[in-house]
Amino acid sequence: MAKLKDIQRKISAVKKTMQITRAMNMVAAAKLRKVQARAESFAPYSQKFSEVLGNIASRVEPDIHPLLVKREEIKRSLLILFTADRGLCGSFNTNLINRAEKWIRDQEEKGIKCDLILIGKKGRDYFSKREFNIIENYVNIYGKVDIKFINQLIDKIVESYLMEEVDEVNMLFSRFVSMLKQEPTMVKLIPVEPPNVEITESKGGEYICEPRPEELLVQLLPKHISVQIMNAFFQNETSEHAARMTAMDNATTNCAELIQDLTLLYNKARQAAITAELMDIVGGAEALKKA
Repeated sequence: MAKLKDIQRKISAVKKTMQITRAMNMVAAAKLRKVQARAESFAPYSQKFSEVLGNIASRVEPDIHPLLVKREEIKRSLLILFTADRGLCGSFNTNLINRAEKWIRDQEEKGIKCDLILIGKKGRDYFSKREFNIIENYVNIYGKVDIKFINQLIDKIVESYLMEEVDEVNMLFSRFVSMLKQEPTMVKLIPVEPPNVEITESKGGEYICEPRPEELLVQLLPKHISVQIMNAFFQNETSEHAARMTAMDNATTNCAELIQDLTLLYNKARQAAITAELMDIVGGAEALKKA
């Protein structure tokens, strides 16, 4: 039977751990509300932008811009991978890394070489210790990203594509579905695949464009990529805080259950000690009677 002091020490340690996990849960909930509000405010703009782009793209030839043309042969692919900067968020980072690694292996089996742009410390730490070609990595930028940073990133990616250094560009991030579900999502950025939008009277019919649709589409394509990347930042950050909030809530529940088990063990050990002392007293009293 464990000693009473050892059990008391364990109970005290678990209580302190539960205080930490509860505090981290509250912090994650506060951050989640903030970033979720930003994501929800950005969603209407992203949705309308995709609608306009799809409407215009349906009225022009797909070969008017290099970003729309698919390469006949894919030799090198670029993957932008989003992960978190910190852990303690369950399987959030593991799911993204495993999905990315599996995708890279599948590409290599097809004879396609893969380059990586890593966003988040966890992804950088994992892939930098292995034989992967990392072009760039960004850490501790969540919450600080603005359109200037996005445009600079897009300029580098588009330049690499136009110079035929890469033949396609993909993006992997975690899409926020609910508090209990965050889905690793793969999106092809380049060549651009405009969303299919049916032109109906309910959607306002065909847009009147000035300048011509071809010229307007050329201007909108880089912005379309920027919108998708910005949306990926919001979605991934929201998913991270939701996953951490869930993980810390589960950890707090586990701590409470462990405290109950340890308290029961403590009571049993204490009862056993009292019983042993009573047996010693009774035994001593019987020995005195026989003396």
